[in-house]
Amino acid sequence: MTNIPKFLNCRNGSTIAYHKIVGKEPNIVFLGGYMSDMDGTKAISFQNHCQSHGLSYLRFDYSGHGRSSGEFIKGTIKQWSDDTICVIDQLTQGPLILVGSSMGGWIMMLAALARPERIRGLIGIAAAPDFTEQLMWNRFPAKIKQTLLREKIYYQPTEYSDKPYPITLNLIEDARQNLILDKPIPIKCPVHLFQGQKDNTVPWQHAMQISKSIPTNNVTITFIKNGDHRLSREKDLRRIFDAIIKMSN
Repeated sequence: MTNIPKFLNCRNGSTIAYHKIVGKEPNIVFLGGYMSDMDGTKAISFQNHCQSHGLSYLRFDYSGHGRSSGEFIKGTIKQWSDDTICVIDQLTQGPLILVGSSMGGWIMMLAALARPERIRGLIGIAAAPDFTEQLMWNRFPAKIKQTLLREKIYYQPTEYSDKPYPITLNLIEDARQNLILDKPIPIKCPVHLFQGQKDNTVPWQHAMQISKSIPTNNVTITFIKNGDHRLSREKDLRRIFDAIIKMSN
């Protein structure tokens, strides 16, 4: 498997790095999380599985991530959702199954709302719509909020990297224009959410809130009792891919 990406120029100014495997429909598109890239364990694992089943598969880096253009600290939910819509419009045809990990779960829902006629189903892995408000701003102590308001950026320590994650005031404020859990989400396609109950980043109750926000009954939640945020163990990945295959048929 070559690790040399191709690049797509989008109308929003982004140059997006991507890998695409051509196969049968539906197209499986993987959407990564905050500060992750398309070379992560899940993205590669799902590509290998899709290849073995002859399915089309696409993974890519949002702007400011991985090998795509742009600076991460200038990124916003709107920018990254626009990147995603550009990618699926320009690089895929036919029905789509979007697989969103963490922040990618928010991005996939925004993309599904923008292109409902294309979406066959959504798979969320610790899906985190509205995380900037519910899991960041609302939980930040006054000192961190004051830092953001004053410095326009806060560096949050994380267990997933030696370096802290930069969180900008612009990210928080832009995201408020893209919140989806404060009203019914008009998504009608099947949705399957996978959620670890030992997730220290996205609490398992968040999956319940997502389900309640989608008016249809076509939502499945699989709780993994000893699962963490990443759900990158082989048994987790196999369970998720089995759901992708079931949704593809």
